[in-house]
Amino acid sequence: MYMRNLENPLRIMVSWRGIYFILTLFWGSFFGSIFMLGPFLPLMFINPSWYRWINNRLVATWLTLPVALLETMFGVKVIITGDAFVPGERSVIIMNHRTRMDWMFLWNCLMRYSYLRLEKICLKASLKSVPGFGWAMQAAAYIFIQRKWKDDKSHFEDMIDYFCNIHEPLQLLIFPEGTDLTENSTARSNEFAEKNGLQKYEYVLHPRTTGFTFVVDRLREGKNLDAVHDITVAYPHNIPQTERHLLLGDFPKEIHFHVHRYPVASLPASKEDLQLWCHKRWEEKEARLRSFYRGEKNFAFTGQTVIPPCKSELRVLVVKWLSILYWTLFSPAMCLLIYFYSLARWYFIIIIVILVLQERLFGGLELIELACYRFLHKQPHLNAKKNE
Repeated sequence: MYMRNLENPLRIMVSWRGIYFILTLFWGSFFGSIFMLGPFLPLMFINPSWYRWINNRLVATWLTLPVALLETMFGVKVIITGDAFVPGERSVIIMNHRTRMDWMFLWNCLMRYSYLRLEKICLKASLKSVPGFGWAMQAAAYIFIQRKWKDDKSHFEDMIDYFCNIHEPLQLLIFPEGTDLTENSTARSNEFAEKNGLQKYEYVLHPRTTGFTFVVDRLREGKNLDAVHDITVAYPHNIPQTERHLLLGDFPKEIHFHVHRYPVASLPASKEDLQLWCHKRWEEKEARLRSFYRGEKNFAFTGQTVIPPCKSELRVLVVKWLSILYWTLFSPAMCLLIYFYSLARWYFIIIIVILVLQERLFGGLELIELACYRFLHKQPHLNAKKNE
């Protein structure tokens, strides 16, 4: 079966490349959260809009690091075909969830064709508790979900309305399938299809459309949506399914992204029609991926060529090397600062305590940011107007 990775089951030794990749990202996010994002925490209580503007750009500097490491150090090749992005436009990005790392690999695409500072991701709530990574995601105002709509709906409303109210453009990544493609998830998807008289899929899972339709409608109402980007991701060679594969040094040799851009004016107006529209896109993905994996393992059969990037390869190359240089020096420099200066040590300890306690007591930095905005603008609840 195509989804099985060719891996020696007896292989238990991690790769130095995998260790270097994971540790570099972790220490960058850990020290970056403390020494780059930490100093701006008080601004949240004074002007949340400025805090959001600054944090988006600070977090984006770190997002360039995995892109730089994957392409420069590990030779990952990224090929993007289909429709072009409009730089800086506000969009919802929907993508098939082939591996647990698709969201990170997408940064290779967005770095060339958009702006990393615009991206927000819907992620499972448990990730916000991870030191370093979770702190940075909270500071970036990613949308953490419980995967239970009755619990997630109000949070979606608050976050989306907040972005609309502060006129913050965003590109929100959603995985309508809800989980990555595995044998178990495929079996559950096909069981659902059989019960509901739907087509069985091999290369995608049946999408859950409730969250997608709600987000699109809410952003349209807030006049903060220009398009929906439907992206199909495929891996023609090895498929690193989980973080464990990266730790073992099993980086993808190639990643293919095929992009369809749908202007907001072309989307169906009603919720029911939008749900059908999403299901239709997944039918197309299944057919597209079948042709990809059973054919020459590229998207040339679509007749759409490689998208010309909005940034030159020279500019991208400079950014990648600057990112590697900066983050390679940053973490050791912060360690030296902590070692030699007692004030830095106290600051380091205090910020860690604050980051841990605020998540346990108040639920995360993004929720505190929302509360500050409501208080400063005398809004008990961001969606109160909607519910009247």
